[in-house]
This record gives sequence, structure tokens and C-alpha cells, in this order.
Amino acid sequence: MVRRRHADLIDRAHRAAAGVELPPAVFKTCPWEPRELIDIGLRQWLRCCAPALRDGQVIGMPSRAVDEAWHGFILCTARYSAFCDEAYGRFLHHHPEGAALAGAVGAGDPVEDQVGRTVLAWSLVAAPGERCVLWDLDHVLGVEDPWGIEHDRVAAIEMSARKLIDRSRRQSHIA
Repeated sequence: MVRRRHADLIDRAHRAAAGVELPPAVFKTCPWEPRELIDIGLRQWLRCCAPALRDGQVIGMPSRAVDEAWHGFILCTARYSAFCDEAYGRFLHHHPEGAALAGAVGAGDPVEDQVGRTVLAWSLVAAPGERCVLWDLDHVLGVEDPWGIEHDRVAAIEMSARKLIDRSRRQSHIA
């Protein structure tokens, strides 16, 4: 029952992210090209936010270009609020580094830990074989002072997550 509700939330966020119209204003302060790649990255980010929000976690943004686009989306307040209602059933707040309210779980964690949680979130929302553009998008776009996460670190986090899931499944079969 709980697993089905989690899957429903992830499906709901996926549908909302795929269907939301992102007007040019979203990309007003995001000068990098190709915009289509940033659009894909933003939609992937919005999908990652679903399990994080469900679990009360703050995840880290791995792309400066997508961060700019997300800020542009947030500034389209009515559209962003409607998206949040459709995707998550509540508003998704932004917690810039050092500006989160007291009690925001994980907001004070190092950025590396927050981005690690983004990798875990992606493993929950990705379609089989779907590639995440977020990890190296800034390098691909030629962003000055790029953000990102090394593919080796992504692979290590994903491997650790699979081991934990496998161990948990084995223990639940024993009990």
C-alpha cells in the first residue's frame, strides 16, 4: 500500500513535469544553449523533487544552468504554484544555501550530501535506461564555473543504494 502511494506520487510528478508549459520568461536569466537540454534538465530536476519532498529531504542542485531556469520558473508564481499543486499536492519551497528556515531537514548539510540525495532521488524516478543530463550539463553547455557531479561518484552512490535495497529486501523476506 505504501509502495503504491510512493509510485503514484512519482508518476504524478512525472506527468506534471512532462506537461508543464515553460514560457520564455523561465529562461530569461539563463543564457546558455541549447535551451532544449536545459528544459530536459529542469524537468528531470522537478521529478527528483517528488521523492525528496515526500521524504522531507532537501536535495542539491547539480546544475547552475538548471538552477537559473528553476529560479525563472519560481518567478512565474501562479504557474509554479499550480505546477506544485499538480505534481506534489503542495508547494515546493526553494532553500538556497544558508537561507533555509530552522528545522528544514538536510538544508544545512554540505552541498555534496544534498547532491548525493539528488542522485538517490533520480534512481527512484528515472525510467529504465533513461540518462540524467543534470550531472554534467554545465560542462556540456560550457558554463563558466560549472557545477556537477562526477560520473564515478554517481555510480558509487547508485551502487550503495542498490546494495541497501537488496539487503532490505532480503531482511524483509526473512522476517
